[in-house]
Amino acid sequence: MTRRTATEPARGAAPPEDRGRRDFLYLATGTAAAVGTGLALWPFVDSLRPGADVTALSTVELDLTPMEPGERLTAVWLGRPVFVVRRTQAQIASARADDDNSELIDPATDAERVQRPEWLVVIGVCTHLGCIPLGQKDGDPLGRHGGWFCPCHGSVYDLAGRVRRGPAPRNLDLPPYGFSGEARLRIG
Repeated sequence: MTRRTATEPARGAAPPEDRGRRDFLYLATGTAAAVGTGLALWPFVDSLRPGADVTALSTVELDLTPMEPGERLTAVWLGRPVFVVRRTQAQIASARADDDNSELIDPATDAERVQRPEWLVVIGVCTHLGCIPLGQKDGDPLGRHGGWFCPCHGSVYDLAGRVRRGPAPRNLDLPPYGFSGEARLRIG
């Protein structure tokens, strides 16, 4: 039986110069596998992008000139209803009066939810389970706060689109929108 010295490698162990080569081979193989997997998956990931027909429908322009104060309009943007309300001065004052209400489920001021006080633009889909709240047509129940009422589970929204009562966890969502001119609305 021979004794080995501290500088001799153990039987079956690779010399120190081979360890560096082996580490490089592991790194190169792992990198090649990652790049190859990415290249193989790219067509699948690319197919998840919206098609040209969907992209063309991603912008809606509305002429708001014929709308009178207090009138409501429903537009369709990306397959979802968008509620546009031309609010009266009394409706604006009512929405602003509730800005510091500590009972709001999802606190937000009226100014944070509108670009122009006269116009409210919200996505008309209940944030609880995706129902369409009532309140856009004449004779629909508006709820106690004059906004919208979701009959499925009883969520109530005010005239700033804030949830006031019910199981909805947050306010009605705001679409990306802007005004071009005095009475042209661009959604998307």
